[in-house]
Amino acid sequence: MNHPTPAEVRAHLQPWFLQLPLTIALAIAALVYLRAWFSLRRESPNVVPVWRAVAFMGGVSSVWIAVASPLTALDHQLLTIHMLKHLLLMAGAPLILLGTVKLPKSPGRSPNLVLCWLAGTTTVIVWHFPAAFQLALQSPWWHAAEGVSFLLAGLLFWWPVVQSRPGSGQRWSVPLYLFLATLPCDILSAFLAFCGRVVYPSYFAAPRLLDLSPLQDQECAGALMWVSVTFIYLIPAVIITVQILSPGGQTNASAAQT
Repeated sequence: MNHPTPAEVRAHLQPWFLQLPLTIALAIAALVYLRAWFSLRRESPNVVPVWRAVAFMGGVSSVWIAVASPLTALDHQLLTIHMLKHLLLMAGAPLILLGTVKLPKSPGRSPNLVLCWLAGTTTVIVWHFPAAFQLALQSPWWHAAEGVSFLLAGLLFWWPVVQSRPGSGQRWSVPLYLFLATLPCDILSAFLAFCGRVVYPSYFAAPRLLDLSPLQDQECAGALMWVSVTFIYLIPAVIITVQILSPGGQTNASAAQT
């Protein structure tokens, strides 16, 4: 097992300092949001409750950890870290959406579930094809494009979930939407965990920061994705289903149909 020397570790951590502009941009976004939130709270305390501010800050923090923290310097050495970054972007997107003010929806302007589902699912699958994955590892520009596409696709994917209401006409569509989204991710994560070979050759040459072989690292990454996606997608699906089946949700559904 090859362990990195202190000099190699420092060399791998140096690119993190290049993420300073991203850190500044995210800090400015958080400060602008908080300033607007305090302003709205002074005028009308019920417009943006505290939990929305907490959600937004949690989402921004998740994005920062994924794209601008020291963690970014390690995803070229461990597939598990690379997968963790993707999951942080997946979790950060809905938190950012939850932190925004929920405006009344215009009739007939609901998000297109098929388009949003395809955007989220296709982005995850395409970037895990070996050719695309290797390109992102080898090119800083493509690596940045990968992170941006994950965040944008995540925002688009979670938009209909966050905007859903128990009394809407398509009330059962969102839980089904979330359940179906787990299937491609389950197939991908099971393949990474059980295929028995290293899918991404770059990790053969990478210094091992932990006592894991490239194959063991890949198996951990697949297991992490499998478990995390199940919770990230199915917990909201269960919550929405409970809301639909509650007396209030059924009453709203009846009112929406009349």
